[in-house]
Formats: sequence, structure tokens, C-alpha cells
Amino acid sequence: MTEFDFILNDFDTSKVSNGSVTWKTPSNIALVKYWGKQEPQIPENASISFTLDACFTLTTLEYKLKKHQPELVSGSHNEMLNQVQHDESCFNFEIYFEGEKKEDFKPKIQQFFERIEQYVPFLKDFDFVIKSRNSFPHSSGIASSASGMSALALCVMSLEKELNSTISEEYFNKKASFLARLGSGSACRSIEGELIVWGNHSKIKGSSNLFGVKFPYKIHKNFKNYHDTILLVDEGEKQVSSTVGHQLMYNHPFAKQRFQQANENISKISEVLQDGNLKEFIAIVESEALSLHAMMMTSNPYFILMKPNTLKIINKVWEFRAKTNSNICFTLDAGANVHILFPEKEKETVNNFITSKLIQYCQENHYICDRIGNGAKRLSNN
Repeated sequence: MTEFDFILNDFDTSKVSNGSVTWKTPSNIALVKYWGKQEPQIPENASISFTLDACFTLTTLEYKLKKHQPELVSGSHNEMLNQVQHDESCFNFEIYFEGEKKEDFKPKIQQFFERIEQYVPFLKDFDFVIKSRNSFPHSSGIASSASGMSALALCVMSLEKELNSTISEEYFNKKASFLARLGSGSACRSIEGELIVWGNHSKIKGSSNLFGVKFPYKIHKNFKNYHDTILLVDEGEKQVSSTVGHQLMYNHPFAKQRFQQANENISKISEVLQDGNLKEFIAIVESEALSLHAMMMTSNPYFILMKPNTLKIINKVWEFRAKTNSNICFTLDAGANVHILFPEKEKETVNNFITSKLIQYCQENHYICDRIGNGAKRLSNN
């Protein structure tokens, strides 16, 4: 498919006057990372992620068809005409996060609407109220933009479905992923589960730079119900945003080598996910996490998102694995928090290790028990 396949040409806004839709959309954790992109939101390398379950964004989109004729409005005819033209040419929306109005969120949503308007041209026909909340700390490195933008994209697609009921579920999901990508690259991996690949790759059938696809091969039983416990080392907003971090890859001295490394790791982890080699899985996933942060520390300007307790947790994991031969491993997103990954069969042993040895390094002993999820769910508005 190309981007032209996602342009909506035939719709009738008179079918829908007002309503609301709610989606619960998970975050995801990349096993092979993407760090660096081209416009418009095209990844420099392919990535693959576990879809999560307990870490999610809940977003409600309320919509009301704009009135194209002014009612009792004071002023001259030209003033009224200008006001109508202004209303019809602008995106009109309010956004609330965790129950509070968020004016500082509006520029990102405005940019998102501008990017997707050609594919969903009905946006300017409606007034919107966006109400959103997370089950985890915002902007702390748990891919809040991924779950947030994918939830909004799904809400927009639900409105498109109201306007054009003929679209299939497959098309709905692909276009939702396509739209979400234009808000936040990793958001395209939060529509479905359990394993999602984003980016063209010769070893992944059906892979695309335009949207995420489900891992197309049979996943070994070792990776079923895989766990991800997230240790919240720092719940505050990270000092350098992912958007800035991606931009610093443009002139990075090791960018080319990094993109090659990631694409090679996609080939390796594809085989691992099928044959169940947990030791090789650990080697790839931990190397990817450290490579991501190495890019941050060698960019210009350089920066560090890990905290001292991040490193303490990593060393504790290594010590525990060497002593017990456990298949526990860690990965990192673009932040200080540590994702502890482990198979279902080791949950009791690893959970005991986490609660007895690791949570002391978390901010206020906070952590989140999560596992692989099945993707986004539409919720009833009744």
C-alpha cells in the first residue's frame, strides 16, 4: 500500500451530527529500537516491539458538526462572513489530560491534525473535545506519546467509520497505524499485538515504513505471556524529548553504523522469536538498549537519560542472572526507567527478586507489573 490508499475521498458529514468515542490503547516496548527518522515520520531502520497491557492511555474524542451558518451574531456582514470562513478553515479542539485543560498540549495535536488532514479531510468539519488519561507517568520514558497518539488516531478512525461504513477491519487498523505514525513514530506499533514490526525489512513479510504490521511468523511458546515489570527510577519528565533525540541523529558520527546494526538485529531476533532461543534474545535486547543510549551519549550535543539507579539495577540483573541462570533481562526506552523482561515460567522467582532487591532503586518504590497485550480496545461510551 502507498499513502495515497489512505486518502478518504467519499464521505458525507451529514450522516453524523455529534457523538463520542473512547479507545483504550497500550504503550509498547521496543526490543529492537528505532532512533532516527526522515520526514514525514519515516524510520531510518526497522523496529520490533512487544505490545503492553497495563500501561495504556484512555482517550475519549467528543465531536460535534460545525454550524456553517451563523445564528444571531452581531457585527457587519463582512465580519460575520470572515468569522464563518475562519471557523471552517481551522481545527477547533480542546484537550484535557487527567481532568485538567492542557493548552501546552495543543501545538502537538495541531501539528498532528495538519499532517493527517489530507487523509481525513473531515477534521475541519467538526468541533472536538479530547479527554485523555494515562495509567502511568506521562513523559517519563514509557512511550506515552505512542499510546496517546495511537488512541487519538483510533478515535479519528472511528469517526471515519461513521462517515464511511464500508471500510474493513484490516484497512481500519492499517490506516489507524498510518495516522498514529504521523503523530509519533512508535505510536504505529500500539494498534495491535502481540509483536509489531515497523519499517521495511527484507526478512519481515509485509513490513512497511508507513504502518506497523503484526509479526508474520509463528512465535515460539517461550515468548507467550512474556512479562515486563517497569521499574520507575524517575517518574519526572525526561530532560531531553525523544523528538529532539531523533533530530540529533541527522549528523551523528555513528548513525549509519547504528541503522545497519538495528536492521541486522531484526533479522536475528526474527529467528529467535521463532526458535525460542532465550539466551540469544537476551543478548540482542540488552545490546539494543545500551546502543540506544550510546547514541544519546555520543550525539552533539550529548546527553544522558539514565540515572545512577538505572545502572545499579542493570548490574543487579546481571549478577542475578549469572548466579541463577535465569532468563531475566532488561531493556530501556528513551528514559531512566528499566523494563525487566522475563518468561512466564520464571514469574515467581523473578518477582521475588524484583521486590526484594530492585524496587529499592525505584522512586518511592514505584513499579508497574505488565505483560504482553493484544492491542487497543474500543470501549462503550454508555
